[in-house]
Amino acid sequence: MKNGFGFFFRSKTAFCGLLCLVLLLSACAQVTNIDACRAAEPYGFWAGLWHGIIAPVSFIGSLFFDNIAMYAVNNNGGWYDFGFVIGAGILFGGGGNAAKR
Repeated sequence: MKNGFGFFFRSKTAFCGLLCLVLLLSACAQVTNIDACRAAEPYGFWAGLWHGIIAPVSFIGSLFFDNIAMYAVNNNGGWYDFGFVIGAGILFGGGGNAAKR
């Protein structure tokens, strides 16, 4: 029984070490300057709704092209996020399909 707990603590320590390493390396990630896109009017609810609906297509496009993004950086915050979530929910049927089962 002692060996079982020893393995647990070793794996927990290894996990914490790996997590610290990932966080340390992610701090070196490149940050994109978004000042150029902030010159235009920020996207609101309706743009968030549209971006949520087309999110799967945008995701596939973003895998192949660097100039396609799923989420608009230049947004007005909460209303854009709300529209994005509603749009993604509309596309995938929302929670109604799960409630039927």
